[in-house]
Amino acid sequence: MTFVPGIERILPEVILTLTGVAIMLLDASIPPRFPRRWLGRLAAIGTTFAILASIWQLSLPEGTSFFSTVETTAFTVFFHVLICGIVLVALLLSLDTLPERSHHQGEFYALIVFGAVGMCLLTSAVELLLVFVALEISSIATYILAGWRKHTGRSPEAAIKYFLLGSFATAFLLYGIALIFGATGTTQIYAIARALAPSASTTPNHTFVLAALALMLVGILFKVSAVPFHVWTPDVYEGAPTPVVALLSTAPKAAAFALLLRVVYEIFPTLHALWAPLLWIVAVLSMTVGNLAALRQKNVKRMLAYSSIAHAGYLLAAFAGAADSSGFSPSAISAAAFYTAAYAAMNLGVFAVITLIAGYDEKLSLIDDFRGLLYRAPVLGSLLIFFLISLIGIPFTGGFFAKFYSFTTAVSGGAVALAIIGLLNSGLAAAYYLRLALAAAQKPVESDPASQPAAPQPEIGIAIRAAILMAAAVTLILGIYPEPWLQSAQSAAHTLQAPPAPAATPGTDPAPPAH
Repeated sequence: MTFVPGIERILPEVILTLTGVAIMLLDASIPPRFPRRWLGRLAAIGTTFAILASIWQLSLPEGTSFFSTVETTAFTVFFHVLICGIVLVALLLSLDTLPERSHHQGEFYALIVFGAVGMCLLTSAVELLLVFVALEISSIATYILAGWRKHTGRSPEAAIKYFLLGSFATAFLLYGIALIFGATGTTQIYAIARALAPSASTTPNHTFVLAALALMLVGILFKVSAVPFHVWTPDVYEGAPTPVVALLSTAPKAAAFALLLRVVYEIFPTLHALWAPLLWIVAVLSMTVGNLAALRQKNVKRMLAYSSIAHAGYLLAAFAGAADSSGFSPSAISAAAFYTAAYAAMNLGVFAVITLIAGYDEKLSLIDDFRGLLYRAPVLGSLLIFFLISLIGIPFTGGFFAKFYSFTTAVSGGAVALAIIGLLNSGLAAAYYLRLALAAAQKPVESDPASQPAAPQPEIGIAIRAAILMAAAVTLILGIYPEPWLQSAQSAAHTLQAPPAPAATPGTDPAPPAH
């Protein structure tokens, strides 16, 4: 057995935590008159090291540590790299967006990094109480970031709504954890899975188990903005600063979907016949409600908020994939993981362009404000259209393969009707995506003042150039050469099944068997 120090299992989280603490201390030590933008660069450097540490964890043997509360597998590494990459792009967007002399810049960057700690820990935790702690770390940071622009009325309103509804959703999750503990006598995920297995020596209270599943799903589906737990999304997206929305729409959802995969395929695979139809219904509702509501929006951020609800439905379609006799479905897990990565890339790209056009105060937030963008700023206009066609699912973009993989997985599981509904909704979504794209491509008419460019060509800083380039490159690569990413997602899927043998020792625990 290879001994692995426990700290190496949480090395990315440690790096991010030290980075956040350093930013807070330095921010408090600098006189108010000095600029603080370099603290954002420090946060970006720390996040980059966290990405490298996550990749390095692939060299470690799979296993758990800290009394079987955290684990390191290909699954955790996949989502660590994804979340840290999203955070890095969000930090780069913030560097060129926050006013140079704005107050509390250091706290802004520190909150993003601390939020990343919670999200990363959420994907690697195999102890439900640690899951709850990680979710709270992530949520508190995002609640504060959503209300960052205190001088506007919408931002504090968004933060309050997000906080109140998020607190209720977290309470549901915690009640579910309490019930599963009452049914099985443990909160360790692998121990719960063994207690619920058909071969278990004792049979847990079935009513408690079903109630725990339902309550935990409520808490998680709120985090991914799935219908009917989506009402907070448009108001929060509209009120929060755009770089924060870029983060909120991707990183917390990636962590929440990782948790959802762990809950349904590690804890409750034997209840596949119950939760699969439920997620089927939620997927249909999310696609349909999200797209129909997006059609009526004039504000770009609200439109993209409802779009994110629809994409949650497309992703949930993968959960209808064929499962083996134990309820385990590697194809569904890999499809969901791939979709999460593809959606993160194209959504970050869209919000990066919106950040440049709308500015920090977001005076240009309507679809009509983007009219003539392709002529005013050809590169930005072209990139916006590229990201939008990826969200539609046009071939040679990451969005196409994400939807193709998700719907193909659903068909393989017999959910042909779900795949057809998803395709119809994709066509419906094209209407509002193309409306924004056509507005950007519309040539300004000199005689019509309403069609004049709403603003001069925006200045593009180095940081935001790097952010847009990263998002565009990943979106394009996922569309023309997805094989390495698919292989990574498949490797992640095969490490998600609970091991049959319990962990034996405190500290660093033995690795679960390879799948």
